[in-house]
Amino acid sequence: MAAQEVGLQVYTVRDYTSTATDLKNTLKRLSEIGYRAVEMSPFGPLSKEELKQVLDGEGLRFPSTHLGVQQILDDFDRTVETLSYLGVEHVASSGGGKSADDYKRLAADLSKAAHKLKEVGISLSYHNHHWEFQKFDGRVGLKILVDEADPLVNFQLDTYWVQEGGADPVQWITSLKGRVPYLHLKDMTIIDSKVHMAEVGEGNLNWSGIFAAAKEAGTRWFIVEQDHCQRDPFESLAISLRNLKAMGIA
Repeated sequence: MAAQEVGLQVYTVRDYTSTATDLKNTLKRLSEIGYRAVEMSPFGPLSKEELKQVLDGEGLRFPSTHLGVQQILDDFDRTVETLSYLGVEHVASSGGGKSADDYKRLAADLSKAAHKLKEVGISLSYHNHHWEFQKFDGRVGLKILVDEADPLVNFQLDTYWVQEGGADPVQWITSLKGRVPYLHLKDMTIIDSKVHMAEVGEGNLNWSGIFAAAKEAGTRWFIVEQDHCQRDPFESLAISLRNLKAMGIA
C-alpha cells in the first residue's frame, strides 16, 4: 500500500498536553513509539514557532488539523498563516445538525471554506461522528452533506463512528472514492455487554475490507485516534501501531 501513511490524532493523549512541558514530553513519547506524523486540534499551549521547533526536533510532520468551519470562514487570513507556517495540508471540520436544512446549510458553509482553502493549497474534509446517520426524509445527514456539498469537500470518515451509526465503513469508503484522503482509525469492541472503543485490530471491525476499500478509494493517510482507552493511552497508541505494522499498513 505504497503512498499511504500513518499518523495519530493527539486528542487521544489530550490529558497529557495541558502545559507546554507536558506537550513537549508527549510529542517526544509519540515519536519514540514510532509515529512520524500528528494531527492536532487545537494546536496546544505552544506558539506556532515553538510547536514547529518541537515537531521538527522529534521528526514529526503535521499534515492535518481539525478546525470549526466558522473559524475558517471568520478568521481566514490568520488561520491560514498559522496552517501554512506549520506545513498543514489538510483541515477537517465536524458539526452535524437536527434537520435536513441544518445539513444543507452546513454543506454550503463547507463548500465556501473548501474553495477558500483550495486557493492556498489546503484541502478540506468533513469528519463524521455517529449522529450524522440519523435520517431526514430518507437520507442520513452524512448523505445530505455528500449530495449538497461541492465536490471539493472531502470526507475524513471515522471507522468507529460509522459503525456505531449503524452503517458499514467499507461501503461508505467505497461510495466516496476519490473524496476520502484521510481516514480516522479506531476499533470497536464489546466489554461487559457494552460497546467500547478499542485499539486498531483489537476489536471487531473489518480491517481487511476497510484497507482494501481505502486503497481503491485513493486514501492517503490513516490517522489513529482513540477517544477513550481501557488502558494507558500511550500503550493503546503503541498497540494500534504494532497491529497496523502486522497488517502491512505502517
